[in-house]
Amino acid sequence: MALTLAALVAERPLGLRVRAAETALDRAIGWVHPTELTDPQAFLEGGELLLTTGLALDETTSPGYIRRLVDAGVAGLGFGVGLSHASIPQSLVDTAEEIGLPVLEVPKKTPFIAITRAVSRAVAADEYASLVRTGRGQQELTRTAVGKGGPGGVVRKLAKLVDGWVLLLDSSGAITEASPSARPFADELQDDFARLRAGTLVTAVGEYEVVLQTLDTRARGVLAVGTREPLDAAGQHIVNTAVSLLSLALEQNREHSGAFRRLRSGLCDLLAAGHGELATRTMKSIWGGVPEAPWSVLAVVGPAGARRSLADALDAETAGETVFFGESGAFVVAFGDVEAVARQASRIGGLHAGLSEPVSTVDFPAGLRQAKQAAEAAKAERSPLVRFAEHAGRGFLELVDSQAAQAFSDSLLAPLRQHDETGRGELVASLTCWLEHHGHWDLASARLGVHRHTLRNRMRKVAELTGRDLDSPGVRAEFWLALQVSGG
Repeated sequence: MALTLAALVAERPLGLRVRAAETALDRAIGWVHPTELTDPQAFLEGGELLLTTGLALDETTSPGYIRRLVDAGVAGLGFGVGLSHASIPQSLVDTAEEIGLPVLEVPKKTPFIAITRAVSRAVAADEYASLVRTGRGQQELTRTAVGKGGPGGVVRKLAKLVDGWVLLLDSSGAITEASPSARPFADELQDDFARLRAGTLVTAVGEYEVVLQTLDTRARGVLAVGTREPLDAAGQHIVNTAVSLLSLALEQNREHSGAFRRLRSGLCDLLAAGHGELATRTMKSIWGGVPEAPWSVLAVVGPAGARRSLADALDAETAGETVFFGESGAFVVAFGDVEAVARQASRIGGLHAGLSEPVSTVDFPAGLRQAKQAAEAAKAERSPLVRFAEHAGRGFLELVDSQAAQAFSDSLLAPLRQHDETGRGELVASLTCWLEHHGHWDLASARLGVHRHTLRNRMRKVAELTGRDLDSPGVRAEFWLALQVSGG
């Protein structure tokens, strides 16, 4: 803590007496400078305690002298009495009181060097304390960064060290990490974030002074630090240390994510080449498991930038026991429980997805071909998602006479529609969902929101009303085509 005028006055051996602006004694003293010049502005930096005996001052020149000191930004004036003046000129005291510049009367017995020594000791102690605080802060941040805390731990530790709040923002201004209670300030920083290109920007949010500083990383992250008082030298050094550590951590994370992305893509290539056993064994050893087969394969096509955005959104945690994703040529490929991936792709402009029929590990190459074909169809139709079964069905129907196909559909589905119109069930919808899920009872019943036994009873009713055996692949194909013709 820097020495203030009040603390200097409190040192009784100096015998200083306050003669003007007693309410402004909380000013910090940057240094002491003795001079007898009537205009010392050219030799001052601001924040000094100026010492003078008033050799060239009198009642007439004192007011202008005080105003020049205020313009120079001095912290206060120490006026030595008993030499050039028996007492401080009253015009000087009155002007200083009016303007708010503290004036300290220095008795003849107190040499100016005694004041200089007192301030020097305080400045040295303050610099030492700042150095110690900086060193300790840097050590704590470094231990946190190399430990298990990661970037989030560094952000929280920094907030404690500067007694404020801290936000780590990504290149879009979204929150990556935040100290407790910091999140509400993110929205208020968006305009300042948009103005920041590189380096540092100081702004204000409510009662907080906020420092925005870009990180030295290709990820272009930004660290925002809010404090009620401006950061002192130690605080600035600690923040700079945090910026360096976070820059390194984010760059390592980026490289780590890139390596895992290449690994996932390589595993997709292995699966596509028919090496399913090797690929799944590698997935288990790294991620602890693989999605349970049969797999629905999703392929997403679109501009390279949009595909990168999707891959960025599907971070390393996506690869695991329920869903796995990678890249295959101009496609982002996912398999397993791919609904979340499809939703994420739909939020990014320019992307089109294709979904295969469920396939086994061995049949992954065929599933990938289906997904890519469906994705290309979705792109041609400007549709967010096309299922391969629908795509293949539409292709076959184009070869069939439309009137004959409609007659076949009406005849086959008529008993089911008559049953549904009586309000005794939902056979058409249930049959459609069951066929869409390729006869998978649990998935279809979950989608319909009914128990699987209820769905089984409905399918038995379908077989009873139509006289068709639903265990026959050919019958299932006929029902599927009939539903496609009728629009479900």
